Amino acid sequence: MNKLARLLKWILKAAIFFALFAFALNNQHDATVHLLFGRQWRAPVTLIVLIAFALGMVIGVLGMLPGWWSRRGETRSGARRANPPVPDEPLNRPPHGA
Repeated sequence: MNKLARLLKWILKAAIFFALFAFALNNQHDATVHLLFGRQWRAPVTLIVLIAFALGMVIGVLGMLPGWWSRRGETRSGARRANPPVPDEPLNRPPHGA
C-alpha cells in the first residue's frame, strides 16, 4: 500500500508539472505591465506570473517574520511554561451523547 501511495504522489506531481509546463509553452507572447508614472514593462506572460508568485511568497514570509521572532524569543528566554495548564474537568469522561 505504501508503494502505491508513493506512485500516486509521483503521478500527481508529474501531472502538475506537465500542466504548468504546458501553460508556460502556451503563454510565450509578450504582455505589458503598466507601472506608475506612465512606465511600462514588456515581458512574457509566464515570467510575469512567476514574478508575481515569487513576490507574493516574499511578502507572505515578511509578514510572518515578527511572529516567528517573538515565539523564538519566548522559547529562548524560557518564558513559556514547561507544563501545560491542567483542565478543570477530568479527561476520562464519556464521549458526548453516550
